[in-house]
Amino acid sequence: MGQVKEFKKDSILTPCFMIFEVIMEMIIPLLMASIIDHGVETGDIGHIYRTGVLMIVVAFAGLTAGVLGGKYGARASTGFARNLRKNMFEKIQTYSFSNIDRFSTASLVTRMTTDVTNLQNAYQMILRMCTRAPFSLIIAMIMSFSVNARLASVYLIAVILLGSVLMLIVKFAMKYFTQMFEKYDEVNSSVQENVSAIRVVKAFVREDHEKKRFSKASDGLYRLSTRAERIVNLNAPMMMLTIYTCMMTISWLGAKMIVQSELTTGQLMMLLTYCMNILMSLMMLSFVFVMISMSMASARRISEVLNEKADIVNPENPVYQVKDGSISFDHVSFKYEKDGDKNVLNDINLEIASGETIGIIGGTGSAKSSLVNLISRLYDVTEGSLKVGGLDVREYDMETLRDEVSVVLQNNVLFSGTIMDNLRWGDPDASLEDCKRVCRLACADEFIDKMPEGYDTHIEQGGTNVSGGQKQRLCIARALLKKPKILILDDSTSAVDTATDARIRKAFAEEIPDTTKLIIAQRISSVMHADRIIVMEDGRVVGMDNHDRLIETNEIYREVYESQTSGGGDFDHAGGEA
Repeated sequence: MGQVKEFKKDSILTPCFMIFEVIMEMIIPLLMASIIDHGVETGDIGHIYRTGVLMIVVAFAGLTAGVLGGKYGARASTGFARNLRKNMFEKIQTYSFSNIDRFSTASLVTRMTTDVTNLQNAYQMILRMCTRAPFSLIIAMIMSFSVNARLASVYLIAVILLGSVLMLIVKFAMKYFTQMFEKYDEVNSSVQENVSAIRVVKAFVREDHEKKRFSKASDGLYRLSTRAERIVNLNAPMMMLTIYTCMMTISWLGAKMIVQSELTTGQLMMLLTYCMNILMSLMMLSFVFVMISMSMASARRISEVLNEKADIVNPENPVYQVKDGSISFDHVSFKYEKDGDKNVLNDINLEIASGETIGIIGGTGSAKSSLVNLISRLYDVTEGSLKVGGLDVREYDMETLRDEVSVVLQNNVLFSGTIMDNLRWGDPDASLEDCKRVCRLACADEFIDKMPEGYDTHIEQGGTNVSGGQKQRLCIARALLKKPKILILDDSTSAVDTATDARIRKAFAEEIPDTTKLIIAQRISSVMHADRIIVMEDGRVVGMDNHDRLIETNEIYREVYESQTSGGGDFDHAGGEA
Protein backbone atom coordinates (compact mmCIF):
# COMPACT_ATOMS: atom_id res chain seq x y z
CA MET A 1 0.00 0.00 0.00
CA GLY A 2 1.42 3.33 -1.07
CA GLN A 3 0.15 5.07 2.08
CA VAL A 4 2.39 2.83 4.27
CA LYS A 5 5.52 2.84 2.12
CA GLU A 6 6.88 6.00 3.72
CA PHE A 7 6.61 4.34 7.16
CA LYS A 8 7.96 0.93 6.16
CA LYS A 9 10.75 1.09 8.77
CA ASP A 10 8.30 1.91 11.59
CA SER A 11 5.92 -0.82 10.39
CA ILE A 12 8.73 -3.40 10.58
CA LEU A 13 10.24 -2.23 13.90
CA THR A 14 6.88 -2.26 15.71
CA PRO A 15 6.22 -6.04 15.47
CA CYS A 16 9.93 -6.72 16.15
CA PHE A 17 9.73 -4.86 19.45
CA MET A 18 6.41 -6.58 20.24
CA ILE A 19 8.01 -10.01 19.73
CA PHE A 20 10.96 -9.04 21.93
CA GLU A 21 8.54 -7.85 24.63
CA VAL A 22 6.69 -11.18 24.50
CA ILE A 23 9.95 -13.13 24.83
CA MET A 24 10.86 -11.12 27.92
CA GLU A 25 7.40 -11.75 29.39
CA MET A 26 7.70 -15.48 28.77
CA ILE A 27 11.04 -15.61 30.62
CA ILE A 28 9.62 -14.03 33.80
CA PRO A 29 7.40 -17.04 34.80
CA LEU A 30 10.46 -19.31 34.42
CA LEU A 31 12.43 -17.06 36.75
CA MET A 32 9.52 -16.95 39.23
CA ALA A 33 9.35 -20.76 39.25
CA SER A 34 13.12 -20.90 39.82
CA ILE A 35 12.87 -18.52 42.79
CA ILE A 36 10.14 -20.63 44.38
CA ASP A 37 11.61 -24.07 43.67
CA HIS A 38 15.33 -23.34 44.07
CA GLY A 39 15.30 -20.31 46.33
CA VAL A 40 12.33 -20.24 48.68
CA GLU A 41 11.93 -24.00 49.21
CA THR A 42 15.68 -24.59 49.60
CA GLY A 43 16.34 -21.38 51.57
CA ASP A 44 18.98 -20.18 49.06
CA ILE A 45 18.88 -16.39 49.59
CA GLY A 46 21.68 -15.81 47.08
CA HIS A 47 19.71 -17.55 44.34
CA ILE A 48 16.66 -15.42 45.19
CA TYR A 49 18.71 -12.19 44.91
CA ARG A 50 20.46 -13.20 41.68
CA THR A 51 17.26 -14.37 40.01
CA GLY A 52 15.37 -11.32 41.33
CA VAL A 53 17.91 -8.94 39.78
CA LEU A 54 17.69 -10.87 36.52
CA MET A 55 13.88 -10.58 36.65
CA ILE A 56 14.17 -6.79 37.05
CA VAL A 57 16.54 -6.58 34.04
CA VAL A 58 14.22 -8.76 31.93
CA ALA A 59 11.13 -6.78 33.00
CA PHE A 60 12.86 -3.48 32.19
CA ALA A 61 13.95 -4.81 28.78
CA GLY A 62 10.36 -5.89 28.10
CA LEU A 63 9.04 -2.51 29.23
CA THR A 64 11.51 -0.68 26.96
CA ALA A 65 10.51 -2.87 24.01
CA GLY A 66 6.83 -2.19 24.71
CA VAL A 67 7.39 1.58 24.83
CA LEU A 68 9.40 1.56 21.60
CA GLY A 69 6.80 -0.66 19.94
CA GLY A 70 4.10 1.81 20.95
CA LYS A 71 6.15 4.74 19.67
CA TYR A 72 6.88 3.25 16.24
CA GLY A 73 3.38 1.80 15.97
CA ALA A 74 1.80 5.20 16.65
CA ARG A 75 4.07 6.86 14.09
CA ALA A 76 3.28 4.25 11.45
CA SER A 77 -0.49 4.30 12.01
CA THR A 78 -0.85 8.09 12.21
CA GLY A 79 1.37 8.47 9.15
CA PHE A 80 -0.74 5.92 7.33
CA ALA A 81 -3.90 7.86 8.25
CA ARG A 82 -2.33 11.15 7.15
CA ASN A 83 -1.33 9.75 3.76
CA LEU A 84 -4.69 8.07 3.32
CA ARG A 85 -6.56 11.33 3.93
CA LYS A 86 -4.15 13.17 1.63
CA ASN A 87 -4.64 10.62 -1.16
CA MET A 88 -8.41 10.71 -0.74
CA PHE A 89 -8.46 14.51 -0.85
CA GLU A 90 -6.23 14.58 -3.93
CA LYS A 91 -8.42 11.95 -5.59
CA ILE A 92 -11.55 14.01 -4.92
CA GLN A 93 -9.88 17.00 -6.58
CA THR A 94 -9.64 14.99 -9.81
CA TYR A 95 -13.37 14.22 -9.83
CA SER A 96 -15.63 15.72 -12.43
CA PHE A 97 -19.05 17.03 -11.39
CA SER A 98 -20.56 13.68 -12.36
CA ASN A 99 -18.17 11.85 -10.00
CA ILE A 100 -18.99 14.22 -7.16
CA ASP A 101 -22.70 13.70 -7.77
CA ARG A 102 -22.27 10.04 -6.73
CA PHE A 103 -21.14 10.95 -3.21
CA SER A 104 -22.84 13.27 -0.76
CA THR A 105 -20.70 15.88 1.00
CA ALA A 106 -21.57 14.38 4.39
CA SER A 107 -20.52 10.93 3.18
CA LEU A 108 -17.14 12.20 1.98
CA VAL A 109 -16.58 13.97 5.33
CA THR A 110 -17.38 10.76 7.24
CA ARG A 111 -15.07 8.73 5.03
CA MET A 112 -12.17 11.16 5.52
CA THR A 113 -12.64 11.38 9.30
CA THR A 114 -14.41 8.49 11.07
CA ASP A 115 -13.56 5.83 8.49
CA VAL A 116 -9.89 6.81 8.25
CA THR A 117 -9.64 6.88 12.06
CA ASN A 118 -11.04 3.34 12.19
CA LEU A 119 -8.41 2.17 9.72
CA GLN A 120 -5.71 3.99 11.67
CA ASN A 121 -6.69 2.21 14.90
CA ALA A 122 -6.96 -1.12 13.10
CA TYR A 123 -3.53 -0.72 11.52
CA GLN A 124 -1.93 0.08 14.87
CA MET A 125 -3.62 -2.98 16.39
CA ILE A 126 -2.42 -5.15 13.51
CA LEU A 127 1.16 -3.96 14.01
CA ARG A 128 1.10 -4.40 17.77
CA MET A 129 -1.65 -6.73 18.98
CA CYS A 130 -1.76 -8.99 15.91
CA THR A 131 1.94 -9.68 16.46
CA ARG A 132 1.99 -9.73 20.22
CA ALA A 133 -1.17 -11.74 20.94
CA PRO A 134 -0.65 -14.76 18.62
CA PHE A 135 3.07 -14.93 19.41
CA SER A 136 2.38 -14.72 23.14
CA LEU A 137 -0.35 -17.35 22.90
CA ILE A 138 1.83 -19.81 20.94
CA ILE A 139 4.93 -19.39 23.13
CA ALA A 140 2.87 -19.66 26.34
CA MET A 141 1.15 -22.77 25.00
CA ILE A 142 4.49 -24.39 24.09
CA MET A 143 5.94 -23.53 27.50
CA SER A 144 2.83 -24.90 29.24
CA PHE A 145 3.00 -28.21 27.35
CA SER A 146 6.71 -28.47 28.14
CA VAL A 147 5.89 -28.21 31.86
CA ASN A 148 2.83 -30.49 31.95
CA ALA A 149 0.90 -31.62 28.88
CA ARG A 150 -2.10 -32.79 30.90
CA LEU A 151 -2.73 -29.37 32.49
CA ALA A 152 -1.85 -27.50 29.31
CA SER A 153 -4.61 -29.36 27.44
CA VAL A 154 -7.09 -27.34 29.55
CA TYR A 155 -5.81 -24.19 27.79
CA LEU A 156 -6.11 -25.82 24.39
CA ILE A 157 -9.78 -26.63 24.97
CA ALA A 158 -10.40 -23.07 26.22
CA VAL A 159 -8.70 -21.57 23.15
CA ILE A 160 -10.84 -23.64 20.76
CA LEU A 161 -14.09 -22.77 22.57
CA LEU A 162 -13.31 -19.06 22.84
CA GLY A 163 -12.11 -18.89 19.24
CA SER A 164 -15.42 -20.34 18.02
CA VAL A 165 -17.46 -17.92 20.13
CA LEU A 166 -15.33 -15.03 18.93
CA MET A 167 -15.93 -15.86 15.27
CA LEU A 168 -19.70 -15.91 15.85
CA ILE A 169 -19.58 -12.56 17.66
CA VAL A 170 -17.63 -10.92 14.84
CA LYS A 171 -19.94 -12.41 12.20
CA PHE A 172 -23.11 -11.03 13.80
CA ALA A 173 -21.58 -7.65 14.76
CA MET A 174 -20.18 -7.02 11.27
CA LYS A 175 -23.52 -6.29 9.58
CA TYR A 176 -24.39 -3.69 12.23
CA PHE A 177 -21.04 -1.94 11.86
CA THR A 178 -21.63 -1.65 8.10
CA GLN A 179 -25.04 -0.03 8.69
CA MET A 180 -23.63 2.25 11.39
CA PHE A 181 -21.41 4.18 8.97
CA GLU A 182 -24.38 4.89 6.73
CA LYS A 183 -26.09 6.41 9.78
CA TYR A 184 -22.96 8.48 10.46
CA ASP A 185 -23.47 9.96 6.98
CA GLU A 186 -27.05 10.92 7.88
CA VAL A 187 -25.98 12.56 11.16
CA ASN A 188 -23.19 14.51 9.44
CA SER A 189 -25.57 15.57 6.68
CA SER A 190 -28.08 16.89 9.22
CA VAL A 191 -25.41 18.86 11.11
CA GLN A 192 -23.80 20.23 7.95
CA GLU A 193 -27.06 21.45 6.42
CA ASN A 194 -28.25 22.96 9.69
CA VAL A 195 -25.02 24.88 10.31
CA SER A 196 -24.61 26.11 6.72
CA ALA A 197 -28.26 27.20 6.53
CA ILE A 198 -28.66 28.41 10.12
CA ARG A 199 -29.94 31.83 9.01
CA VAL A 200 -32.71 30.21 6.95
CA VAL A 201 -33.59 27.89 9.83
CA LYS A 202 -33.98 30.81 12.21
CA ALA A 203 -35.76 33.00 9.66
CA PHE A 204 -38.44 30.33 9.20
CA VAL A 205 -38.43 29.33 12.90
CA ARG A 206 -37.65 25.72 11.98
CA GLU A 207 -35.43 24.92 14.94
CA ASP A 208 -37.85 22.28 16.27
CA HIS A 209 -38.05 20.64 12.86
CA GLU A 210 -34.25 20.49 12.63
CA LYS A 211 -34.02 19.08 16.16
CA LYS A 212 -36.46 16.31 15.26
CA ARG A 213 -34.55 15.59 12.05
CA PHE A 214 -31.24 15.37 13.91
CA SER A 215 -32.78 13.27 16.68
CA LYS A 216 -34.14 10.82 14.12
CA ALA A 217 -30.70 10.37 12.54
CA SER A 218 -28.99 10.24 15.94
CA ASP A 219 -31.48 7.72 17.32
CA GLY A 220 -30.94 5.48 14.29
CA LEU A 221 -27.20 5.54 14.92
CA TYR A 222 -27.81 4.91 18.63
CA ARG A 223 -29.95 1.83 17.98
CA LEU A 224 -27.45 0.27 15.60
CA SER A 225 -24.52 1.09 17.91
CA THR A 226 -26.37 -0.46 20.84
CA ARG A 227 -27.05 -3.66 18.92
CA ALA A 228 -23.45 -3.92 17.77
CA GLU A 229 -22.03 -3.17 21.23
CA ARG A 230 -24.46 -5.62 22.84
CA ILE A 231 -23.10 -8.40 20.66
CA VAL A 232 -19.46 -7.36 21.09
CA ASN A 233 -19.84 -7.07 24.85
CA LEU A 234 -20.70 -10.79 25.04
CA ASN A 235 -17.00 -11.29 24.53
CA ALA A 236 -15.97 -9.94 27.98
CA PRO A 237 -18.15 -12.20 30.21
CA MET A 238 -17.29 -15.23 28.07
CA MET A 239 -13.62 -14.39 28.44
CA MET A 240 -13.79 -13.91 32.20
CA LEU A 241 -15.82 -17.11 32.64
CA THR A 242 -13.17 -19.03 30.70
CA ILE A 243 -10.29 -17.42 32.63
CA TYR A 244 -11.73 -18.25 36.06
CA THR A 245 -12.77 -21.75 34.99
CA CYS A 246 -9.26 -22.46 33.68
CA MET A 247 -7.59 -21.10 36.82
CA MET A 248 -9.85 -23.11 39.14
CA THR A 249 -9.39 -26.29 37.09
CA ILE A 250 -5.60 -25.89 36.95
CA SER A 251 -5.37 -25.00 40.65
CA TRP A 252 -7.42 -28.06 41.61
CA LEU A 253 -5.58 -30.48 39.33
CA GLY A 254 -2.24 -28.84 40.08
CA ALA A 255 -2.72 -29.12 43.84
CA LYS A 256 -3.40 -32.87 43.49
CA MET A 257 -0.26 -33.25 41.35
CA ILE A 258 1.85 -31.37 43.92
CA VAL A 259 0.60 -33.72 46.64
CA GLN A 260 1.47 -36.67 44.40
CA SER A 261 4.89 -35.09 43.68
CA GLU A 262 4.06 -34.89 39.94
CA LEU A 263 4.39 -31.09 39.95
CA THR A 264 6.33 -28.50 41.91
CA THR A 265 4.83 -25.37 43.44
CA GLY A 266 6.94 -23.18 41.14
CA GLN A 267 5.71 -25.08 38.08
CA LEU A 268 2.09 -24.57 39.17
CA MET A 269 2.72 -20.84 39.55
CA MET A 270 4.34 -20.81 36.12
CA LEU A 271 1.33 -22.62 34.59
CA LEU A 272 -1.10 -20.16 36.18
CA THR A 273 0.94 -17.25 34.82
CA TYR A 274 0.96 -18.80 31.36
CA CYS A 275 -2.78 -19.37 31.71
CA MET A 276 -3.27 -15.65 32.18
CA ASN A 277 -0.95 -14.91 29.23
CA ILE A 278 -2.87 -17.28 26.95
CA LEU A 279 -6.29 -16.00 27.88
CA MET A 280 -5.25 -12.35 27.85
CA SER A 281 -3.80 -12.93 24.39
CA LEU A 282 -7.17 -14.31 23.34
CA MET A 283 -8.86 -11.22 24.75
CA MET A 284 -6.47 -9.00 22.79
CA LEU A 285 -7.22 -10.97 19.66
CA SER A 286 -10.94 -10.55 20.25
CA PHE A 287 -10.53 -6.76 20.41
CA VAL A 288 -8.41 -6.89 17.25
CA PHE A 289 -11.07 -8.90 15.41
CA VAL A 290 -13.79 -6.48 16.48
CA MET A 291 -11.68 -3.50 15.38
CA ILE A 292 -10.82 -5.18 12.09
CA SER A 293 -14.48 -6.00 11.45
CA MET A 294 -15.32 -2.32 11.96
CA SER A 295 -12.42 -1.21 9.80
CA MET A 296 -13.42 -3.58 6.97
CA ALA A 297 -16.65 -1.62 6.54
CA SER A 298 -14.62 1.60 6.62
CA ALA A 299 -12.06 0.20 4.19
CA ARG A 300 -14.78 -0.60 1.66
CA ARG A 301 -16.12 2.96 1.88
CA ILE A 302 -12.64 4.47 1.51
CA SER A 303 -11.78 2.21 -1.42
CA GLU A 304 -14.93 3.43 -3.18
CA VAL A 305 -13.47 6.94 -3.10
CA LEU A 306 -9.95 5.88 -4.11
CA ASN A 307 -11.11 3.49 -6.83
CA GLU A 308 -13.60 5.92 -8.35
CA LYS A 309 -12.31 6.70 -11.81
CA ALA A 310 -12.59 10.31 -12.92
CA ASP A 311 -15.03 10.58 -15.81
CA ILE A 312 -13.09 13.49 -17.29
CA VAL A 313 -9.33 13.15 -17.79
CA ASN A 314 -6.66 14.81 -19.89
CA PRO A 315 -5.99 13.40 -23.37
CA GLU A 316 -2.64 11.73 -24.08
CA ASN A 317 -1.18 14.77 -25.87
CA PRO A 318 -3.17 17.75 -24.59
CA VAL A 319 -3.15 21.20 -26.16
CA TYR A 320 -1.84 23.88 -23.78
CA GLN A 321 -3.02 27.02 -25.55
CA VAL A 322 -6.52 28.28 -26.33
CA LYS A 323 -6.37 30.42 -29.48
CA ASP A 324 -9.42 32.60 -28.82
CA GLY A 325 -12.84 32.69 -27.18
CA SER A 326 -14.89 31.33 -30.08
CA ILE A 327 -17.41 28.61 -29.15
CA SER A 328 -19.08 26.06 -31.41
CA PHE A 329 -21.80 23.56 -30.43
CA ASP A 330 -22.20 20.94 -33.17
CA HIS A 331 -25.28 18.72 -32.62
CA VAL A 332 -24.55 18.55 -28.89
CA SER A 333 -26.74 16.41 -26.64
CA PHE A 334 -26.10 15.80 -22.96
CA LYS A 335 -27.43 13.78 -20.03
CA TYR A 336 -26.05 13.56 -16.51
CA GLU A 337 -26.29 9.77 -16.28
CA LYS A 338 -24.80 7.86 -19.21
CA ASP A 339 -27.49 5.20 -18.96
CA GLY A 340 -30.24 7.76 -18.36
CA ASP A 341 -33.31 7.79 -20.59
CA LYS A 342 -33.78 11.51 -21.17
CA ASN A 343 -31.32 14.10 -22.47
CA VAL A 344 -30.94 17.35 -20.55
CA LEU A 345 -29.74 19.10 -23.73
CA ASN A 346 -30.97 18.07 -27.16
CA ASP A 347 -29.21 18.67 -30.49
CA ILE A 348 -27.70 22.07 -29.70
CA ASN A 349 -26.12 23.91 -32.65
CA LEU A 350 -24.51 27.27 -31.88
CA GLU A 351 -21.72 29.37 -33.35
CA ILE A 352 -20.37 32.13 -31.09
CA ALA A 353 -17.59 34.39 -32.30
CA SER A 354 -14.72 35.43 -30.06
CA GLY A 355 -15.53 38.67 -28.20
CA GLU A 356 -19.30 38.38 -28.63
CA THR A 357 -21.65 39.11 -25.77
CA ILE A 358 -24.33 36.42 -25.64
CA GLY A 359 -27.36 36.53 -23.38
CA ILE A 360 -29.02 33.27 -22.35
CA ILE A 361 -32.56 33.30 -21.06
CA GLY A 362 -35.03 30.56 -20.21
CA GLY A 363 -37.26 29.16 -17.52
CA THR A 364 -36.12 27.17 -14.52
CA GLY A 365 -35.10 23.72 -15.71
CA SER A 366 -34.48 24.79 -19.30
CA ALA A 367 -30.81 23.62 -18.95
CA LYS A 368 -29.11 27.03 -19.19
CA SER A 369 -26.47 26.13 -16.59
CA SER A 370 -25.98 22.67 -18.11
CA LEU A 371 -25.20 24.35 -21.44
CA VAL A 372 -22.42 26.56 -20.07
CA ASN A 373 -21.00 23.84 -17.78
CA LEU A 374 -19.99 21.93 -20.90
CA ILE A 375 -17.80 24.80 -22.11
CA SER A 376 -15.25 24.51 -19.30
CA ARG A 377 -15.62 20.72 -19.43
CA LEU A 378 -17.13 20.36 -15.99
CA TYR A 379 -19.19 17.71 -17.77
CA ASP A 380 -18.51 16.04 -21.11
CA VAL A 381 -21.00 16.08 -23.96
CA THR A 382 -22.90 12.84 -24.49
CA GLU A 383 -23.25 13.29 -28.25
CA GLY A 384 -21.83 15.74 -30.76
CA SER A 385 -18.87 18.05 -30.45
CA LEU A 386 -18.14 21.24 -28.49
CA LYS A 387 -15.25 23.41 -29.66
CA VAL A 388 -13.50 26.33 -28.00
CA GLY A 389 -10.93 28.29 -29.98
CA GLY A 390 -11.49 25.96 -32.92
CA LEU A 391 -10.58 22.75 -31.06
CA ASP A 392 -12.75 20.17 -29.31
CA VAL A 393 -12.63 20.83 -25.56
CA ARG A 394 -11.57 17.20 -25.04
CA GLU A 395 -8.27 17.95 -26.78
CA TYR A 396 -7.19 20.60 -24.25
CA ASP A 397 -5.31 20.26 -21.01
CA MET A 398 -8.12 20.70 -18.48
CA GLU A 399 -6.26 23.23 -16.33
CA THR A 400 -5.45 25.31 -19.41
CA LEU A 401 -9.06 25.24 -20.60
CA ARG A 402 -10.51 26.15 -17.21
CA ASP A 403 -8.01 28.98 -16.78
CA GLU A 404 -9.32 30.48 -20.00
CA VAL A 405 -13.00 29.97 -19.08
CA SER A 406 -14.07 31.84 -15.92
CA VAL A 407 -17.43 30.89 -14.45
CA VAL A 408 -19.31 33.02 -11.92
CA LEU A 409 -22.24 31.21 -10.36
CA GLN A 410 -25.34 32.71 -8.77
CA ASN A 411 -24.37 31.14 -5.45
CA ASN A 412 -20.62 31.40 -5.79
CA VAL A 413 -18.51 30.81 -2.69
CA LEU A 414 -16.13 33.09 -0.82
CA PHE A 415 -13.53 31.54 1.45
CA SER A 416 -12.37 32.59 4.89
CA GLY A 417 -9.58 35.17 4.60
CA THR A 418 -9.25 38.75 3.42
CA ILE A 419 -10.90 40.25 0.35
CA MET A 420 -7.45 40.26 -1.26
CA ASP A 421 -7.01 36.54 -0.49
CA ASN A 422 -10.32 35.77 -2.17
CA LEU A 423 -9.55 37.89 -5.23
CA ARG A 424 -6.19 36.19 -5.69
CA TRP A 425 -7.93 32.88 -6.25
CA GLY A 426 -8.18 34.24 -9.80
CA ASP A 427 -4.44 35.00 -9.96
CA PRO A 428 -2.14 34.22 -6.99
CA ASP A 429 0.45 36.73 -8.25
CA ALA A 430 -1.97 39.62 -8.84
CA SER A 431 -0.85 43.02 -7.57
CA LEU A 432 -3.01 45.39 -5.55
CA GLU A 433 -3.50 47.53 -8.67
CA ASP A 434 -4.69 44.48 -10.65
CA CYS A 435 -7.20 43.69 -7.91
CA LYS A 436 -8.45 47.27 -7.79
CA ARG A 437 -8.88 47.31 -11.56
CA VAL A 438 -11.12 44.20 -11.67
CA CYS A 439 -13.07 45.44 -8.66
CA ARG A 440 -13.80 48.66 -10.55
CA LEU A 441 -15.07 46.59 -13.50
CA ALA A 442 -17.30 44.54 -11.19
CA CYS A 443 -18.44 47.69 -9.28
CA ALA A 444 -17.07 46.09 -6.09
CA ASP A 445 -14.73 49.01 -5.35
CA GLU A 446 -17.59 51.21 -4.21
CA PHE A 447 -18.30 49.08 -1.11
CA ILE A 448 -14.71 47.86 -0.51
CA ASP A 449 -13.46 51.47 -0.23
CA LYS A 450 -16.05 52.15 2.48
CA MET A 451 -14.81 49.30 4.64
CA PRO A 452 -12.39 50.35 7.43
CA GLU A 453 -9.72 47.84 6.36
CA GLY A 454 -10.42 48.01 2.62
CA TYR A 455 -8.94 45.08 0.73
CA ASP A 456 -7.63 43.63 4.02
CA THR A 457 -11.17 43.22 5.36
CA HIS A 458 -11.67 39.70 6.68
CA ILE A 459 -14.31 37.56 4.98
CA GLU A 460 -15.98 34.87 7.06
CA GLN A 461 -16.26 31.36 5.64
CA GLY A 462 -18.89 31.36 2.90
CA GLY A 463 -18.93 35.16 2.83
CA THR A 464 -21.52 35.40 5.59
CA ASN A 465 -20.44 38.92 6.60
CA VAL A 466 -21.15 40.48 3.17
CA SER A 467 -24.46 40.87 1.36
CA GLY A 468 -25.54 38.70 -1.57
CA GLY A 469 -24.90 41.49 -4.07
CA GLN A 470 -21.47 42.26 -2.60
CA LYS A 471 -20.56 38.58 -2.71
CA GLN A 472 -21.58 38.32 -6.36
CA ARG A 473 -19.52 41.38 -7.32
CA LEU A 474 -16.44 40.01 -5.52
CA CYS A 475 -16.88 36.72 -7.35
CA ILE A 476 -17.13 38.54 -10.70
CA ALA A 477 -13.94 40.47 -9.88
CA ARG A 478 -12.20 37.23 -8.91
CA ALA A 479 -13.16 35.66 -12.25
CA LEU A 480 -11.96 38.71 -14.20
CA LEU A 481 -8.56 38.53 -12.52
CA LYS A 482 -7.90 35.34 -14.48
CA LYS A 483 -7.99 37.42 -17.69
CA PRO A 484 -10.10 34.73 -19.36
CA LYS A 485 -10.92 34.42 -23.04
CA ILE A 486 -14.46 33.36 -22.06
CA LEU A 487 -16.45 34.80 -19.13
CA ILE A 488 -19.64 33.03 -18.03
CA LEU A 489 -22.03 34.80 -15.66
CA ASP A 490 -24.57 32.22 -14.50
CA ASP A 491 -27.33 34.46 -13.11
CA SER A 492 -24.54 36.05 -11.08
CA THR A 493 -26.07 39.55 -10.93
CA SER A 494 -29.43 38.38 -9.56
CA ALA A 495 -28.70 40.00 -6.18
CA VAL A 496 -27.44 43.23 -7.76
CA ASP A 497 -29.72 46.21 -8.42
CA THR A 498 -30.46 47.03 -12.06
CA ALA A 499 -28.37 50.24 -12.05
CA THR A 500 -25.27 48.39 -10.81
CA ASP A 501 -26.00 45.57 -13.25
CA ALA A 502 -26.01 48.12 -16.10
CA ARG A 503 -22.70 49.63 -14.94
CA ILE A 504 -21.09 46.19 -14.82
CA ARG A 505 -22.26 45.41 -18.36
CA LYS A 506 -21.02 48.80 -19.59
CA ALA A 507 -17.60 48.20 -18.00
CA PHE A 508 -17.39 44.78 -19.64
CA ALA A 509 -18.17 46.24 -23.08
CA GLU A 510 -15.54 48.96 -22.71
CA GLU A 511 -12.74 47.21 -20.81
CA ILE A 512 -12.81 43.57 -22.01
CA PRO A 513 -14.15 43.75 -25.57
CA ASP A 514 -12.12 40.74 -26.76
CA THR A 515 -13.49 38.43 -24.05
CA THR A 516 -16.45 36.28 -25.05
CA LYS A 517 -19.19 36.93 -22.50
CA LEU A 518 -22.08 34.54 -21.82
CA ILE A 519 -24.68 36.06 -19.50
CA ILE A 520 -27.42 33.84 -18.06
CA ALA A 521 -30.23 35.90 -16.58
CA GLN A 522 -33.90 35.91 -15.67
CA ARG A 523 -34.18 39.68 -16.21
CA ILE A 524 -34.37 40.63 -19.85
CA SER A 525 -32.84 44.01 -18.95
CA SER A 526 -29.63 42.13 -18.12
CA VAL A 527 -29.30 40.66 -21.63
CA MET A 528 -31.25 42.91 -24.00
CA HIS A 529 -28.11 44.83 -25.00
CA ALA A 530 -26.18 41.65 -25.83
CA ASP A 531 -25.05 41.03 -29.40
CA ARG A 532 -27.34 38.02 -29.51
CA ILE A 533 -29.69 36.32 -27.07
CA ILE A 534 -30.29 32.57 -26.80
CA VAL A 535 -33.81 31.56 -25.73
CA MET A 536 -33.98 28.07 -24.21
CA GLU A 537 -36.85 25.78 -23.33
CA ASP A 538 -36.75 22.13 -22.20
CA GLY A 539 -33.11 21.70 -23.13
CA ARG A 540 -33.47 23.11 -26.64
CA VAL A 541 -32.56 26.39 -28.28
CA VAL A 542 -35.87 27.85 -29.47
CA GLY A 543 -34.49 31.19 -30.59
CA MET A 544 -31.24 33.10 -31.10
CA ASP A 545 -31.03 36.67 -32.33
CA ASN A 546 -30.71 40.21 -31.05
CA HIS A 547 -33.33 41.77 -28.81
CA ASP A 548 -35.27 43.62 -31.51
CA ARG A 549 -35.62 40.65 -33.82
CA LEU A 550 -36.59 38.28 -30.99
CA ILE A 551 -39.37 40.67 -30.00
CA GLU A 552 -40.73 40.30 -33.53
CA THR A 553 -40.08 36.61 -34.17
CA ASN A 554 -40.04 34.72 -30.85
CA GLU A 555 -43.30 34.40 -28.97
CA ILE A 556 -41.74 33.15 -25.74
CA TYR A 557 -39.25 36.03 -25.58
CA ARG A 558 -41.90 38.58 -26.45
CA GLU A 559 -44.27 37.37 -23.73
CA VAL A 560 -41.52 37.51 -21.11
CA TYR A 561 -40.44 40.98 -22.23
CA GLU A 562 -43.99 42.30 -22.11
CA SER A 563 -44.66 40.75 -18.69
CA GLN A 564 -41.49 42.28 -17.23
CA THR A 565 -41.83 45.72 -18.78
CA SER A 566 -45.47 45.93 -17.71
CA GLY A 567 -44.59 45.32 -14.08
CA GLY A 568 -44.73 41.51 -14.13
CA GLY A 569 -42.18 38.99 -12.96
CA ASP A 570 -39.24 37.23 -14.50
CA PHE A 571 -39.12 34.36 -16.98
CA ASP A 572 -40.76 31.87 -14.64
CA HIS A 573 -43.78 34.06 -14.02
CA ALA A 574 -44.83 34.30 -17.63
CA GLY A 575 -43.97 32.80 -20.94
CA GLY A 576 -41.76 30.12 -19.47
CA GLU A 577 -44.21 27.37 -20.17
CA ALA A 578 -45.15 28.49 -23.69
